[in-house]
Amino acid sequence: MTNRITVAAADVQVGDHIYNGPGASAHPTFAWETVTRINMADGLVVLITGSLELPHGEFWYEPEEAVVVMRYPQPEPKPAVATAQRKHGH
Repeated sequence: MTNRITVAAADVQVGDHIYNGPGASAHPTFAWETVTRINMADGLVVLITGSLELPHGEFWYEPEEAVVVMRYPQPEPKPAVATAQRKHGH
């Protein structure tokens, strides 16, 4: 389950999805891009989507500016399971 929430730009996290407009695709879910890096520049929050080496998207916001993101809940850690040590006797 995903949650579409509104947060201040300074509270956006890596892994959040940000809306990138309708673009060229007819499918609306392709307009959401994953934030892969967050930088600060000249007092602004810079959200970077996509690969850092290839062409990527940059979104510039004031730190207090409202941003709508989709945030997936963090997966719960799997409990540690003890495994038996098996030795092969030859």
